[in-house]
Amino acid sequence: MAFFDRALIVVRGGGDLASGVVYRLYRAGFPVVVSELETPLLVRRTVSYGEAIYSGSITVEGITSRLASHIEEAKRLLAAGDVPVIVDPGGILFTQLQPVVVIDARMVKTNLGTTLDDAPLVVALGPGFTAGVDCHAVIETNRGHNLGRVICDGPTEPDTGTPGKIEGQTHTRVLRAPAHGHVHPHAAIGDTLQEGQPIAAVAGQPITAPFNGVLRGLIHERVLVTPGMKIGDLDPRAQHENCYTISDKSLAVGGGALEAVLAASQVRRYLAQASYETSESL
Repeated sequence: MAFFDRALIVVRGGGDLASGVVYRLYRAGFPVVVSELETPLLVRRTVSYGEAIYSGSITVEGITSRLASHIEEAKRLLAAGDVPVIVDPGGILFTQLQPVVVIDARMVKTNLGTTLDDAPLVVALGPGFTAGVDCHAVIETNRGHNLGRVICDGPTEPDTGTPGKIEGQTHTRVLRAPAHGHVHPHAAIGDTLQEGQPIAAVAGQPITAPFNGVLRGLIHERVLVTPGMKIGDLDPRAQHENCYTISDKSLAVGGGALEAVLAASQVRRYLAQASYETSESL
């Protein structure tokens, strides 16, 4: 059982940044449910709890998420110590599970309808949100001095549109769809690739490695992609283990989300109850 079992948290989105949030919250003792799309747009799938939508279950750094087909199954998985992942594009979990905290971690750089009324505490990640207007707190996701900082009044830094630089590579390390269609892979996440080696194809158009590196992410074949859409991530550091561990950025953002939850007055009474019950049992 989670230590703070009265403080249920719903995380909207199960991608790599969202998974850093889930990991931090779960490790701190919170019960967490992930809501996702029917076909999630995950790229770093080996470190994304939302991958359970495709595979049924996934274990990332010792924490297992499992696909739940309905609310009652999600509750059973919570009781078993797992992270339930449920298809919930419309946000019906808010009314059925009555979470204490809702965290919008979908990282679409715009607000898709999250409001202050979604839960006693509403937290969001990155650009597109303004703390005090559509959420109670927003977490900075831009790399730099403020990464992971909790903002309780105002927005985060604006979206730069430029991926973080890794060994001199920025835009080139992000693989994008050349056409409409489904991705047909020629390589798997974790593979070491040489420049020019085939990675995948979309509508017969090839995607090749722009430099030597390790394939850190590739979108699922079930996703219907559009031209220019991000579908993969090539890492020039060629460190195979990075494909299977949560990134420094995701952990920093997750730490910010955990701080936002623990510091919120709206959540304190749920945490105090857990502490009281524990002291009574000693």
